[in-house]
Amino acid sequence: MKTMKAARVHEYGDASEIRYDDVPRPRPAFGEVLVRVAATSFNPTEAALRAGLLQAFLPLDLPYTLGWDVAGTVAEIGTGAQGFTVGDRVIGRLDSAGAAAEYVRAPVAMLVAAPVSVPLVNAAALPLAGLTAWQAVFDHGKVAAGQRVLINGAGGGVGGFVTQIAKYAGAEVIATAGVRSAEAVRRQGADQVVDYTSMPVHAALDGPVDVLLNLVPLNPPDAAALAPLVRPGGRIVSIATPIEPPADAGVTAMHMVARNDVAHLAALVELVDAGAVTIDISESHPLAALPDVHRLSEAGWTRGKVIIIPPGPGGHLSNALSTT
Repeated sequence: MKTMKAARVHEYGDASEIRYDDVPRPRPAFGEVLVRVAATSFNPTEAALRAGLLQAFLPLDLPYTLGWDVAGTVAEIGTGAQGFTVGDRVIGRLDSAGAAAEYVRAPVAMLVAAPVSVPLVNAAALPLAGLTAWQAVFDHGKVAAGQRVLINGAGGGVGGFVTQIAKYAGAEVIATAGVRSAEAVRRQGADQVVDYTSMPVHAALDGPVDVLLNLVPLNPPDAAALAPLVRPGGRIVSIATPIEPPADAGVTAMHMVARNDVAHLAALVELVDAGAVTIDISESHPLAALPDVHRLSEAGWTRGKVIIIPPGPGGHLSNALSTT
C-alpha cells in the first residue's frame, strides 16, 4: 500500500494537535481525480476550526486533514471524471479539505485550470480568499465604477484580493492597514491607506463611502463606529463581525460566507493571467511546519497569504518562486 505525508488534527485544541502523519495514499472515486499537491494555503479560519471554535456548525471527523485550497497536477483519473487529463495543472477549493498532504482526491466539479502566468504553488493562495473577495465585491457589495469603497482589514489574505478586485471594478479604494501591510496594500491599488493604529478611520475620510467591506473581527464599539461612514443607500458587507447600521440609516447590511463557485474561480484565473490581479505570497513553509504557522497566526505574526508546501516532486519549498 502506498503512503504519503499529511498534516492532520487529532483532537480539538492548540496547534500541537496537528501531527505530520504517514497515511494511505487515496484513490479517486467516481467523478474525482487524484491531485499531486504542489501547495495548499493557510487560512486563519483553519486555526479556529482546529481549536474547536467552529464545531457547532462545522464538526470534524477526527483525525482531520487540513487544507481547503489546492494547487497541483492531476496524477490519476477516476471513473466518470471528465475534463482533465493526467499532468494537467489545476486549482480548487475543497469543501471536504484534505490538501495539507502530498496527494488529495478532488471532485472534477470543484477544479479549474490553474493560471499559467504564476508559479503553480502560488496559485494555491487564490481559491478560498479569491472567491470570498469576488463575492464580497460583486455579489454582495455590488461595487461599480466611480463608487467610494472602504475596505476594513485590507492587509489580510482576503483583503489583498478585495483591494485589487474593487479597483478592477473602477472604484475609489480607501483601505485600512497596519504599518507592516501598508506598502503591499498600496501596490495592490488602494488610493488611500489609513493606518488604523494611529487614527480612527472616520478622521481620515473626507466624506461618506458607498460601500463598506469589513474583513476583520471587531469589538462592538468599533463596529458601531464604522456604520455611520456609509451614505444612505449604501451597503455594508462583512465576512467577520456583523455591522448593524441604525434602523433609519437607509443602509443595507449583510454578513456573508463565500460559496464554492468554479465559474467565479475561473474568472479570477483569467484576471490573474491578464495581469489585473496579482497573487501576493507573504510566506512559504513546508507542510511539516504547519503547527508553527498556526501558532504564528494566532500570535498575530502572519500577513497576507501563506502557502504550505508538501515534500516531493512539484512541492519542494525551493520551487515556491519558480513555475513547476
